[in-house]
Amino acid sequence: MERTRRPALYPRLVAALAAAVLTAGGLVAAAQTARAADADIARNGGFESGLTGWSCTAGSGAVVTTPVHGGSGALKGTPAGSDNAKCSQTLTVKPDSAYTLSSWVRGGYVYLGASGTGTTDVSTWTQSASDWQKLTTSFRTGPSTTSVTVYTHGWYGTPAYYADDLTLVGPGGAPEQPPAVPTGLRAGTVTSTSVALSWAPVTGATGYTVYRGGARALDVSGTSATVTGLSPATAYSFQVAATNATGASTLSPAVTATTSASGGGGGGGADLPAHALVGYLHSSFANGSGYTRMADVPASWDVINLAFGEPTSVTSGDIRFSLCPVAECPNVESAAEFKAAIKAKQAAGKKVLISIGGANGQVQLSTTGARDAFVSSVSKIIDEYGLDGLDIDFEGHSLSLNTGDTDFRNPTTPVVVNLISAIKTLKAKYGADFVLTMAPETFFVQLGYQFYGSGPWGGQDPRAGSYLPVIHALRDDLTLLHVQDYNSGPIMGLDNQYHSMGGADFHIAMTDMLLTGFPVAGDTTKVFPALRPDQVAIGLPASTQAGNGHTSPAEVNKALNCLTKKTDCGSYQTHGTWPALRGLMTWSINWDRFNQWEFSRNFDAYFG
Repeated sequence: MERTRRPALYPRLVAALAAAVLTAGGLVAAAQTARAADADIARNGGFESGLTGWSCTAGSGAVVTTPVHGGSGALKGTPAGSDNAKCSQTLTVKPDSAYTLSSWVRGGYVYLGASGTGTTDVSTWTQSASDWQKLTTSFRTGPSTTSVTVYTHGWYGTPAYYADDLTLVGPGGAPEQPPAVPTGLRAGTVTSTSVALSWAPVTGATGYTVYRGGARALDVSGTSATVTGLSPATAYSFQVAATNATGASTLSPAVTATTSASGGGGGGGADLPAHALVGYLHSSFANGSGYTRMADVPASWDVINLAFGEPTSVTSGDIRFSLCPVAECPNVESAAEFKAAIKAKQAAGKKVLISIGGANGQVQLSTTGARDAFVSSVSKIIDEYGLDGLDIDFEGHSLSLNTGDTDFRNPTTPVVVNLISAIKTLKAKYGADFVLTMAPETFFVQLGYQFYGSGPWGGQDPRAGSYLPVIHALRDDLTLLHVQDYNSGPIMGLDNQYHSMGGADFHIAMTDMLLTGFPVAGDTTKVFPALRPDQVAIGLPASTQAGNGHTSPAEVNKALNCLTKKTDCGSYQTHGTWPALRGLMTWSINWDRFNQWEFSRNFDAYFG
């Protein structure tokens, strides 16, 4: 990608000296000045209405409340290694007219400019302004120019910049018109309670409104949406309108879709409750939380993941599972009692899965032989214990991406390709009722918003975002994704701010990414699509002893309120509201018992 070069300091210095000499000699050229009748035609140049009217590359722009030059908001642009955080808007102007562009700026390298002028495009810049300073430039439009694009941007890999009170002063052009009618509306994944929709982008649109049966259903900023809360086996009609500051287009031609007779989408677990509680049961080992027998797991738990099935070696693919030894767990039940308790849970509507991996169970399916051994050995465990499916909890170095593997939609790394193939084989063997869940860490999922694999030039951690191709390839088979929102470093959200674990804000920001979708490594041509809300649960530790990032029940409830009701959101603004969010996952059932069942009791109280 071609990058704009930084203006050379020497020519700027020469120009400044020349201007001083001309001024001293009384030979100052007449500047293009705004006439008395001119007006500021920039939209939301003070950023008092968020990013309304603005478009920022790779989600790099956000509105902050401090620092500001005037009013209550200012733009913060955060460049990345392959993105200069360009925020722009296109404005209607008059031909052959003079305009003056100004903005107050501070922070790292920051540029202000205009393109599409029809004459000479202009820009100005400053380096590392520690306080607010004003940048100004001017231009004249060409004889047939009716629109120009004004912009700010930083420089690749440099610190964030701020801009505020941006103005474009000159004669206004013809009034802006509502956008055109959206085209290409189509239905995608359909479940018993939801329909996924997508359509083509409309030039000049800043948002879209989806209609169900002629009634307004939801507003979105992108070109896709999932309508939830539908009834099973029912036909629905959908339309979409494009919107901008002047109004909305007429509605698009309708598309119809009929919901399925039972829930769960393409994955198993159609009979899971609308809001499910998922927990890991330490079945093969003991730790400070103590051993909990299967029969003693309370009825609150809807999905019970047996921790863990582990490989005989890192690359063998041969997975083994056995109950905790009596010497380590004196109260462990017999295998027959364990199997009987599993059947009793299933008779009560619960799902019991084998979880593969964990912190100590590194699994690398680097060969087709390992892939086949994985399928065979996992099948044996599922059959022996009569389980409902599989949980993938690959951590550490189980997944990474080879250099040059840069597109999550078409992975080439053997450990990724073989894992996808193995799970698809298991799904095909056990059929539609096979329950598939995953519990990656944030490093392997949400970090992919900034970094993917070793990067286009190498040098990055090859594990960054490496779960994304697995999730994407299996999204139609996936029952639940519950990312571990714990044992994590700070992660950048879609607001381009870093979020830290331990409070509602972290869970809100991380879950919003899964339910909204995001460009991978900032590349807007490679967008990881949103998951359905019924496929997503929030992963948390059950107690302070269970892991770093424990979240109090009050903060858990705030996160749920924000994501499902759009209340208690704090400073983060989600990109939607998802009452169908599936629920919560915790590590672990044992630690929850150790903590007097605080986690599960709070879940039961919240969801009734």
